[in-house]
Amino acid sequence: MTTDQAAHRVSTVMHVRCPDRLPEETYRQVLELLAELSPVVQALPPTAALVELKGALRYHGTDTRRMGEVLRVRSLSRLGVDVRVGIGPSITVAATASAQVPQPGGVLAVDPGEACAWLVPLPVDALHGIGPRQAETLTDYGIHSVGLLAAVQPATVQRLLGGRAGRTAADRARGIDPRPVIPRDLPAAATVRWRFDRHTLDGADARSALLNLVVRLGLLLRGRAQAARALTLTLTFAGGSRWEKTRRLAEPSGHDDDLRLVAYQLMDAAGLQRGRLTALALKGDDLISAEQVAQQITFDDAREARLIAEAAIDCVRDKFGPRVIGPAALFRRAS
Repeated sequence: MTTDQAAHRVSTVMHVRCPDRLPEETYRQVLELLAELSPVVQALPPTAALVELKGALRYHGTDTRRMGEVLRVRSLSRLGVDVRVGIGPSITVAATASAQVPQPGGVLAVDPGEACAWLVPLPVDALHGIGPRQAETLTDYGIHSVGLLAAVQPATVQRLLGGRAGRTAADRARGIDPRPVIPRDLPAAATVRWRFDRHTLDGADARSALLNLVVRLGLLLRGRAQAARALTLTLTFAGGSRWEKTRRLAEPSGHDDDLRLVAYQLMDAAGLQRGRLTALALKGDDLISAEQVAQQITFDDAREARLIAEAAIDCVRDKFGPRVIGPAALFRRAS
């Protein structure tokens, strides 16, 4: 079977990396260029995207490398933006390949039949999805390359990195990644709002309302499989005046703990004294796919317990509704 035939029989994925700090409008234009190549485009904001090429190869009558080169030429000529393109039989291989392309741009296509052999000599931290702490842990145990990671028993990797993260790392080092490219446009910023029944001077009421927004925003982000890089808090006062401030998170997150910390910092920065509040709005900015957030190992048992509890609470909300469970402060306020 020829390489071209294999490409038609095996899902072929393109991963595109745009320059850092690319304006959102230009990023949207890059996504439009991708849509000209294939109808299956998954935005990975703020500067990346996935494209499923399997059907597009038949339609355009070309090979994968040529598709990547066409994209790069169009992006340079129309937008003045160079891109790094990785192509492979899975999301992991394609994303790993695009990271190997030197800046400012280029194309690296990995044939389906050669993907595992191509991964073997790469440093373990080059494997897409391996975070810095995970890589440090693996190298401490002598696992310096993707090939060595693939050779280790999956159960051993799970003990080193944790159950879910270890299983994922072991599979991807072996070229196992069944995830499909899911068509997804660039999402709008996620915003939740609270309007007070009457003008509010009480700081405790204001903070309770803010906690409500944190819980709602976290639930919204996790339901959309997204994470926020920054939060914007907007306060509206009697008379129509407004106060707004944005603060970036230490790491992208959609978890209540992380969102609450930054939201409270923003509220403290407002320096409320006698301002009569009429409404609050909390916006998750600079959203990215949750899959882009590296799963870092941690020795904070309390945090791990809270994340496990959060996942369980989300399941309860899915079954019985979003208001049946939550922080005690919200229920005390309602009573």
